[in-house]
Amino acid sequence: MAAPLSDGDRRKQISVRGIAGLGDVAEVRKSFNRHLHFTLVKDRNVATPRDYYFALAHTVRDHLVGRWIRTQQHYYERDPKRIYYLSLEFYMGRTLQNTMVNLGLQNACDEAIYQLGLDLEELEEIEEDAGLGNGGLGRLAACFLDSMATLGLAAYGYGIRYEFGIFNQKIVDGWQVEEADDWLRYGNPWEKARPEYMLPVHFYGRVEHTPEGVKWIDTQVVLAMPYDTPVPGYKNNTVNTMRLWSAKAPNDFNLQEFNMGDYIEAVLDRNLAENISRVLYPNDNFFEGKELRLKQEYFVVAATLQDIIRRFKSSKFGCRDPVRTCFETFPDKVAIQLNDTHPALSIPELMRILVDVEKVDWDKAWEITKRTCAYTNHTVLPEALERWPVSMFEKLLPRHLEIIYALNQMHLDRVAALYPGDIDRLRRMSVIEEGDCKRINMAHLCVIGSHAVNGVARIHSDIVKNSVFKDFYELEPEKFQNKTNGITPRRWLLLCNPGLADIIAEKIGEGFITDLSQLKKLLDFIDNETFIRDVAKVKQENKLKFAAYLEEQYKVKINPMSMFDVQVKRIHEYKRQLLNCLHAITLYNRIRCNPSKSFVPRTIMIGGKAAPGYHMAKMIIKLITSIGEVINNDPYVGDKLKVIFLENYRVSLAEKVIPAADLSQQISTAGTEASGTGNMKFMVNGALTIGTMDGANVEMAEEAGEENLFIFGMRVDDVEALDRKGYNAQEYYEGLPELRQAIDQISSGFFSPRDPGCFRDIVNMLMYHDRFKVFADYEAYIKCQGQVDQLFMDPCEWTRKVIRNIACSGKFSSDRTITEYAREIWGVEPSATAIPPPNLPRN
Repeated sequence: MAAPLSDGDRRKQISVRGIAGLGDVAEVRKSFNRHLHFTLVKDRNVATPRDYYFALAHTVRDHLVGRWIRTQQHYYERDPKRIYYLSLEFYMGRTLQNTMVNLGLQNACDEAIYQLGLDLEELEEIEEDAGLGNGGLGRLAACFLDSMATLGLAAYGYGIRYEFGIFNQKIVDGWQVEEADDWLRYGNPWEKARPEYMLPVHFYGRVEHTPEGVKWIDTQVVLAMPYDTPVPGYKNNTVNTMRLWSAKAPNDFNLQEFNMGDYIEAVLDRNLAENISRVLYPNDNFFEGKELRLKQEYFVVAATLQDIIRRFKSSKFGCRDPVRTCFETFPDKVAIQLNDTHPALSIPELMRILVDVEKVDWDKAWEITKRTCAYTNHTVLPEALERWPVSMFEKLLPRHLEIIYALNQMHLDRVAALYPGDIDRLRRMSVIEEGDCKRINMAHLCVIGSHAVNGVARIHSDIVKNSVFKDFYELEPEKFQNKTNGITPRRWLLLCNPGLADIIAEKIGEGFITDLSQLKKLLDFIDNETFIRDVAKVKQENKLKFAAYLEEQYKVKINPMSMFDVQVKRIHEYKRQLLNCLHAITLYNRIRCNPSKSFVPRTIMIGGKAAPGYHMAKMIIKLITSIGEVINNDPYVGDKLKVIFLENYRVSLAEKVIPAADLSQQISTAGTEASGTGNMKFMVNGALTIGTMDGANVEMAEEAGEENLFIFGMRVDDVEALDRKGYNAQEYYEGLPELRQAIDQISSGFFSPRDPGCFRDIVNMLMYHDRFKVFADYEAYIKCQGQVDQLFMDPCEWTRKVIRNIACSGKFSSDRTITEYAREIWGVEPSATAIPPPNLPRN
């Protein structure tokens, strides 16, 4: 964030954050004081910083409410096709600053808060992150909501209001320790409970086939209570809704126990129902087949589909009476996007409602379902694909199991007719996997039940077609699409890097905020000395600010003139934080070997959470912290090299570190990272990328020119060739002396003198069981890092490449991604027309 303005500068400052008009400032102050005195402090004499934060949040929320109501009225009057984005994760981060940016209120609030003797930045820091996601998938959902509102689409996000989001990470003696993320303990000023829309969700029970149709009876009921959060578009007065469901026990829950006199037991048992929305499963790219997780998946789907159908039937604002009863037009009015397989149960649940409840003919219902649903695949890693035991379904969702079996039979009959006698193909394509434990392959269910299937980067979509769903692609090639991910420029440039946004706006105007492709105009300024100097200055200010933050938060002093070399993402073997560790050790050994030689100073920062049950990921964190302990305390090294583990990496920390980074590490094994979105955030914020040709890196290199990224290592074809030949880590270990030295140091306890055998599992994995072939890319990576050093020693040339990367990052806006989804999957057109604000007539 920019440094505080002087009193005089505040009033005259014009920036991309909006002009602070005196009337706006006075209104904000008045509203703030009203909320502080009447809503919050009441009979207390002294306000706390948290009171000030809540007063400001309520002040900003007041500006949302009228627009929110008007937006919904606007949709009901126009009756457009509505988009429903279903996701088990929405990684929203903080809301206050984002809302001020999108409403154009930030400068007015900054000035008003300053006049009241407070600091806006300090109040923003009080807000808890809404950490209802693990990483890329949940953060993508959040960016998409911002873009859907900014593009004027009638869109809704649906998910679960987890009481506890992704855990808070503490590092104790170098190890990750998880703490519950009690993000709601002080309340959430951005949500509105809507008990009038509470809905029942059924579990367990049995199925009865009667002459009147199929009935699912003797079920256990849990209530789904909706909480709505407004999602404002950028300066267009559109405010869409994210509706998150919370589980509540009905009042008659376990009433039979109450009737037997055990009233206390009956009330305590309510917790079992309410556990459904208690906690987010902290796994990224790993499937955990627990019954509670399956309950969560059905809970969000069942509640959401009832809501969708209610809205479809009664298309008048505030009206509950059905005006539509025929489902013929359902796919023309409803699009359901499944964010990965987690909401896959939408397919059998929509079938159940149409056939059992609405009495639609089976074949017609199947056609409606397929035309309504679309599926986004997010991973090719086999351990991440959801495969639920049939026995669990039989107990929890018996009717859905029947429907899935019937759908699978129809699907296999079709395949058998097209490929007679090809039994192996039938086995590969079945939704039901035979074996010791019969399982339901949820990805296969999504593919057969959707009209569109997309990957999230071009290389990933090709792998999906040629490998993961090869048989399905041969059957229905027209279904398969690519939608390369994107990030919202509002949060990931305007909000987190206002200094950079301002100097860009000075050169090319503000149009880039809603049309990121306009950054291409910066190519005209690549050789402009003033602009080069301005870009370098903004980066240095961001680095100084982040260095001060690290010193305050972590008591770590770092050299702000060093290269900030950053890798922040979930800790996972495929993301290869271990390759980064080996580079740090190699650099350290070179400095120790030749301390008088001049080295490019580096601060290597690695951040990210490990899934609590993922032993190897936790070991990797311990290794990073142990390497840092040795390097950071070696007097021979001094300022030349530091290794910092960024504790508790989350959205609000990303907003600080990304604008300060010089080098972005995107070093997954080719063919494993579906897309990545962190890579895009670094690119638009002026960091250069060192990476493999994986995920969206491929398209980034295409946009900016491969020579303007640091690309190294195996391509997908090379990885496949090495798999065929057989990967032998020992060969690399014996052939590369620096690699051998690094592994020997890890193995011998050089970095863990108090526990020499501490890292034996890591060494054993790297030498004998490494699926992600770290050693195979080591030599190319080290060489490429040498090229990074060379360029960093020429600041002018480095900044030219930075400007080229920023100028070529326009493709990676989530506005472009969502426009493609809208036109090519949902069949709707984005609107550039702003809704009239609440103080003007609707017409």
